[in-house]
Amino acid sequence: MSVVTEPTSVDKLLVNLMKRNLLPSALHWITSRPAAASWIPNDCIDQVTEVRGFKDPQKEEYFRKTITDQNLARRIISHVKSSRSLYIMCHIPIFCWISASVLKTMLGKADSGDLPTTLTHMYTCFILTLTKFVSQKYSTDSGQEAQALSEANWKFIVKLGELAFQQLETGNLIFYEDDMRRFGIDISAASVKSGMFTEIFKEDVTSKVCEGRVFSFIHLSVQEYMAALHVFYTFSTNNRNLLDQSPMKLFKPSLFDLHKKAVKQALQSQTGHLDLFLRFLLGLSLESNRSLLQGLLTQTRSSSQSTVKTVQYIKEKIRKSLSSEKSINLFHCLNELNDTSLVKEIQTYLSSGTIEDKELKPAQLSALVFVLLVSEEDLDEFDLSKYSRSDDGLLRLLPLLKVSKRTK
Repeated sequence: MSVVTEPTSVDKLLVNLMKRNLLPSALHWITSRPAAASWIPNDCIDQVTEVRGFKDPQKEEYFRKTITDQNLARRIISHVKSSRSLYIMCHIPIFCWISASVLKTMLGKADSGDLPTTLTHMYTCFILTLTKFVSQKYSTDSGQEAQALSEANWKFIVKLGELAFQQLETGNLIFYEDDMRRFGIDISAASVKSGMFTEIFKEDVTSKVCEGRVFSFIHLSVQEYMAALHVFYTFSTNNRNLLDQSPMKLFKPSLFDLHKKAVKQALQSQTGHLDLFLRFLLGLSLESNRSLLQGLLTQTRSSSQSTVKTVQYIKEKIRKSLSSEKSINLFHCLNELNDTSLVKEIQTYLSSGTIEDKELKPAQLSALVFVLLVSEEDLDEFDLSKYSRSDDGLLRLLPLLKVSKRTK
């Protein structure tokens, strides 16, 4: 049991609150991602609340109300809906804001370039939008000053990335001024001189319990992206794999070594706290995303060969007995790497009407679940027996029960 007058860790504090050793008469509402919440013992829970965020009509309503130019709003909605991975993420209000910030800037130009179609591409463009905004706001006509400011912005991003990664490893989502200083971040200078800080960080002005100012990233996904950017930056510039802590390193790590370690750690995580981090890290490996960050990242050797090996490795993992959540995240990872081969195979079966005549393999069943979950059409009825007759196959199909209106 914790002593109320002594410092303690967040996990011990949480356990004692749930066991009612602390504040026994109080009601506690704990917010968490589903994978982490599933580890709380049932006898410690009185009620479960699912916060789903925006429904599909609310997603479009947000863009229409946020973007004053309705023609531009329609173009943004059309683009977001064209990419299911982006449209699904729009249930998070902050992601709608990120998407609006990026797309209204890009679509407002005569040459908009390649619009983001993946999660990593969107967050990369978001960071670039902020750096360009800061450069334009604080630079003069001096090209030398603009260059110096651009370099200062990249250095600031590196510091934020290091903070994000170190705190993600320890499970910290809130930071204090001392945490910032340890990574060379001056709060007062950052707040005044860098619009990036005020855009991706928020201060908890209501907190009076802890000493000092309390900060966090505007959303956990932003911290996960910055953490992935730091890991890839360190690998790209220093040939260091921050995910591998083994003392014996006879050879320089390859990009595939980095990917393999990241996949393993994400699959071993019981709370799913590395799922988005993994998607971002893999997405940053693509040349299309690295080229956008050419002011920060250097050329990574054998990236295309490593990507092919990573895709095969992920497919091997999908074939094994993973939880449905882990399998679905791995399909999102394949999407970040622009590989849709398993999904296209299932889509071919679905369109031909022959899928019910086949005994699908485990990887194909996982692909079927992914395809139906990200489909634009509502799943009115789902017949489990049509797609699998094995116990393992039925377990893989269980996520579809949550979204279907009727099951047989």
